[in-house]
Amino acid sequence: MALTLDTYRLLGRSGLRVSPLALGTATFGTEWGWGAERDQARKLFDRYTELGGNFFDTASTYTNGSSERLLGEFARTDRDKMVLATKYSTLRQSGDPNSGGTHRKSMLASVEASLRQLNTDYIDLLYVNVWDFRTPVEEILRGLDDLVRQGKTLYVAISNAPAWQVSRMQAIADLRGWSPLVALETEYSLIQRTTERDLIPMAREMGLGVVPYSPLGGGVLTGKYSRQDQNPVGSVAGETAGNRKSLNAALGWVTDRNLAIAEAVKEVASELGRTPAQVALAWTLNAPGVTAPIIGARTVAQLEDNLGALQVDLTPSQLARLDEVSAISLGNPHDVLASEHIRTITTGDMKVETLG
Repeated sequence: MALTLDTYRLLGRSGLRVSPLALGTATFGTEWGWGAERDQARKLFDRYTELGGNFFDTASTYTNGSSERLLGEFARTDRDKMVLATKYSTLRQSGDPNSGGTHRKSMLASVEASLRQLNTDYIDLLYVNVWDFRTPVEEILRGLDDLVRQGKTLYVAISNAPAWQVSRMQAIADLRGWSPLVALETEYSLIQRTTERDLIPMAREMGLGVVPYSPLGGGVLTGKYSRQDQNPVGSVAGETAGNRKSLNAALGWVTDRNLAIAEAVKEVASELGRTPAQVALAWTLNAPGVTAPIIGARTVAQLEDNLGALQVDLTPSQLARLDEVSAISLGNPHDVLASEHIRTITTGDMKVETLG
């Protein structure tokens, strides 16, 4: 079924309406050696919003702050129509041991910086960006709840954290009457499906909308890589951000498995008269539990291509082919629980036995 950017979806167990594709703004600014200059970023913003888009993803550290500054400038006229999502925990300052992490001091400093850079009185959605394994969850949750009560953020969410910790946090928030988490931002695509083991099932059970990042697998699913890109010259440290293709290859995105998946995506795209990027995005867009994949673009042409995913209708056979070529082992205990022996036991079709 064809969608549009104004086919809004509810984000998790909240009443917040967001577009089915979020616009990532890490491309707003060129401080990282790539991205869009101000005028080009403005064109991206305008095209996305004129088509009904309202969901933006940024962070205080993206392009050294330019992402938030430009987004805040562009959104100022219709601020209340926009859903601005930003993150905290990575705003580290040299010489300050408390400038990063998930604790309250880092949280408040990062939020205040984001409010200044976005030039707004409130953040719609605040993510705990990177789990630090040090801060007590009660400190994080109470700090987030205080921000909601103060009106500095409307909703809270989490990214890059273990499923067991997120579910624990949600249970504590519910028991203490604190603001619940409404979204989980996580890497998810045809070449990164390990989130199906625990994170996505947890999110569906605990009422978090899933917001996937890197839905094109570092660009591999667009079909622009080949086996010649598997062994780039140099190392990750030696690659420049300006050479994104070489950098992604050095980071390990270009593997035999991933190239095989990309080839299957290209075949389906050819059958549908679509681009590989549109097919890959459509698969993620329609995955169970997913609310809004995050797309990134440096040009309006790239944005238009990504938005074409809303019009892609994959057939059951095409979905099956993509699922098969990208399938992963769910691991223990999922593989055991899915075994025929266990299914037979739990359905009562045979006398209950013990394993081993």
